[in-house]
Amino acid sequence: MKKRTFLKLSSALVTGTALAPLTSWVQDEPIHNWAGNLTYSTSNNAHPTTIEEVIAWTKKYPDFKVLGTRHCFNTIADSKHQFLSIDKLDPDIKLNAQAKEVSVAAGIRYGQLAEWLYKQGWALHNLASLPHISVAGACITATHGSGIKNGNLSTAVKELEFVNGSGERLTVGKSKDGDLFQGSVVNLGGFGVITRVTLAIQPTFNVRQDVYEDLPLAQLEKHFDEIMGSGYSVSIFSDWQNKNLSQVWVKSRVEEGQPFHKPDNLFGAKPATRNLHPIKALSAENCTEQMGVPGPWHERLPHFKMNFTPSSGKELQSEFFVPRSRAYEAIMAVESLRDEIGPLLFITELRCIDADEFWMSPCYKRPSLAIHFTWKPDWENVRKLLPKIEAKLAPFSAKPHWGKLFTMAPERFKLLYPRLPDFQKLLKQFDPAGKLKNDFLARNIYNV
Repeated sequence: MKKRTFLKLSSALVTGTALAPLTSWVQDEPIHNWAGNLTYSTSNNAHPTTIEEVIAWTKKYPDFKVLGTRHCFNTIADSKHQFLSIDKLDPDIKLNAQAKEVSVAAGIRYGQLAEWLYKQGWALHNLASLPHISVAGACITATHGSGIKNGNLSTAVKELEFVNGSGERLTVGKSKDGDLFQGSVVNLGGFGVITRVTLAIQPTFNVRQDVYEDLPLAQLEKHFDEIMGSGYSVSIFSDWQNKNLSQVWVKSRVEEGQPFHKPDNLFGAKPATRNLHPIKALSAENCTEQMGVPGPWHERLPHFKMNFTPSSGKELQSEFFVPRSRAYEAIMAVESLRDEIGPLLFITELRCIDADEFWMSPCYKRPSLAIHFTWKPDWENVRKLLPKIEAKLAPFSAKPHWGKLFTMAPERFKLLYPRLPDFQKLLKQFDPAGKLKNDFLARNIYNV
C-alpha cells in the first residue's frame, strides 16, 4: 500500500491494551479501515506483546486474520470472528552492518524504521508514498514506491519469520530457501502471523525533489522511458483532462562531489516555482520538500512528510499494473475513458516498478507501470466504472493491487499468475486448517 490519498490521511490506529496470553480485547466501537470506506466484520482484536503469546493465541483460535495499519481498501484482511494485531510487539531493531541488513518486528511502520536507520547511517532502497504503513503489510501485498530500477518494497526482504496456522514458529530466507522464499514473501496474509522481517539496507544517501508542470500527454509516446528514468524515483500525476499531465515529481540521488544538472525543460514541462501538492489546489504544507533542496532519503522519497499526522478523510483507491514495455498503449486506453473518469477522480499517479521473482507480485518477471486512481468516495459509481477500466486494460494483462478496489473475475488470476497453483499448495502447507482463509482469499485465491 502503496498509499495515502492526496487529500486527507487517517492516523487512527487499532488501539487497546496489552493482553494476557489467550485473551482477546473487544472494542465497543466498530473497526474501520483508515480511509473509512470499510467497516470490518468484527471488533474482536487481540494485541499480544510477545511471540509466545502469538503462538498460544494462534493455536487457540480456529478462524482469524492479522490486522495491521488498515491501509487496504478491500476485505483482504477482514475477519468475521477474530483479529490479531502485532502493533504491541517490541520493535527490537537489530542492525547487521557487515551483512548490510536490518531485522525488525514486522509491525513497525516505515516512518519509524527509516528515522532509526538514518541516524545509524543507513537507508532502504525505496519507500512508498506514505511512511505510515507497516513493513509486514507492505511486503506481503507487494506495495511499492517508484523508479525504473527499483523493485517493490518486498524486494528488500531477506528473511521472514512467522507463526504459521498451526502455531509453529518458522523462517524462510532468500539465501537458503530459494523458490520457497519467492513464493512466501508476497503471501497476502494467508500463511500465518508475520512476526519479524530482515531487510537489505545500503549506506544513507541524499535526494533532491524537482517538480515539473504541464507535461503534454503526447510526449509519453516516444519519451516514456526517458521521462520515467529522469530520476531515481519519478511520479506523474494527471486528472486525464486536456491531453495534459499536470505534474512530474522527479526524485534524484545527490552524490557528494558530483555536480547535478537540473534541466529547465522536461519534454515540454516547466519547473514549478513553488512547492506543490499533487492536487494543485491543495496546500503543499504536508508534502515533502521540493524545489531541488537536498535532504535525507527518508524525507524525500515519500510524497508526504514523515512527521505529518494525517487527518481523517474519505476516498477510494484502485491500481493496475501493466508491462512497462506497453505503458503508452495502456495509458491511452485509460485516457479514452477520460470523460467518465473525470467526475469521479481526485488524481491519478503513474509509477514504474522493476521486475521481481515473487510468485504473487503484480511485477512478477516483468518491469511494470502502475496506474493508480484516487477516487472520490462514490463507490456506487466507481464500482460501475472499474469494469470498463479493467476491460480497457485486459489486453495488457493488467493485474490489480491486492489491497485496493477491483472487480476483476477471479478466473483471470489463473492466467495472470502462472505460479498460482504452487502458491495454493503453500497456503495449505502453512495453514492446513485454513484459519486465515477469509472470504477474499477464498474467492480470489483458494477457489480459483
